Amino acid sequence: MKLLYVTSSFPYGHGEGFLVAELNELEAQGHEVVVVPALARGPVVHDDVRPLIARTQKAPLLSAAIASSALREARRSPAASARRFAALRDGRSPLIVAKNAAVVPKSLWAARLARELAVDHVHAHWAGTSATIAMLASELTGIPWSFTVHRWDIREDNLLRRKADSAAFVRAISADGLADLRRKVDGTSTPTLLIHMGVPLQRRPAATSPRPREEPLRVLVPANLLEVKGHRHLLEAVALLRDREVPVRVVLAGRGPLRAAIERQIDSLRLDDACSLAGQLSHPDLLRRLSEGEWEAVVMPSIETRSGEKEGIPVSLLEAMSYGVPVVGTRVGGMVELLDDGSGLLVPPADAHALAAALETLAGDAELRARLAERGRAKVERDFASESVVRELVARFEGAAATRRSR
Repeated sequence: MKLLYVTSSFPYGHGEGFLVAELNELEAQGHEVVVVPALARGPVVHDDVRPLIARTQKAPLLSAAIASSALREARRSPAASARRFAALRDGRSPLIVAKNAAVVPKSLWAARLARELAVDHVHAHWAGTSATIAMLASELTGIPWSFTVHRWDIREDNLLRRKADSAAFVRAISADGLADLRRKVDGTSTPTLLIHMGVPLQRRPAATSPRPREEPLRVLVPANLLEVKGHRHLLEAVALLRDREVPVRVVLAGRGPLRAAIERQIDSLRLDDACSLAGQLSHPDLLRRLSEGEWEAVVMPSIETRSGEKEGIPVSLLEAMSYGVPVVGTRVGGMVELLDDGSGLLVPPADAHALAAALETLAGDAELRARLAERGRAKVERDFASESVVRELVARFEGAAATRRSR
């Protein structure tokens, strides 16, 4: 199949690195993928996305070329185009209406691109403006489309019901997200499905000598520095462990607006010897270091924010589990689905004492670490391997294309 994938900014910028495995696996299974970032902002920061640049159609939201292409596309069916664009005014807030209006020219350009490339299916990641582009391109060309919802985009509700009614199917990446999605689009006849994000099965790190009890537990937190990630509770847990004379070394790998606040908390808790801020690690570097056994545990201390934002199933945890690295998460969002069967340790969110207890247990129990490593690896192999995830996704793409041909 020839697929057009609409992203937020991928392969540019710091986010959406989780798409690499899905796009690479699609191509490995013989499908041609063209990537269209809604807004190609930021540099190429992950080396493993560079091969996808050649298959990316980079274009601004508006330029002379975009405007010219959009005008030619609108002239193909001006009445139908006008009706579809008018419906965008039904957004639930002026901000959403404005965001959708901003991508109208690029939506027309994307429709023309999809037609010229003879695309079989259009798929968008995120239910926001990337899905707006994909929906309009599909409706103007008759090419079937679908979209993947993640987490914040469900809560934003940018024409979510209209998009669901228009799409061939809607994919959620966690059971918790699927439940939230179905509440938003209750009554739609469009299939709403759980299809996880997948990761490649990785080579396990080489066995290492048992760590002396006096050596610190080496912990990685691969999360952008955002409120929802719950870093402050982890730092409080590390301070508790220091007071109990349980040594840990924590690397915070990520970037974001809370960096200064986190630095202040590290200083105020006198954790300079126990915690370091590594900034954004490149995806290949992160995977290499996981494969070399640099960290003995990966922790995601996420919370649900006051605005209702919460975690999906973090791909960073899946990657750690695929390498046989034990993981610790919180009982929030999709992490319950991922870890509640004993594939990792789960603690209540925003509970520094519970998090400290989990890390203390891991530090002192090599057999538990080995058991969690095996269970985590088996869970990824069973439910999250990119090869099987992509096969299921492609079956849905092919079904939508077959339905179009039969009409």
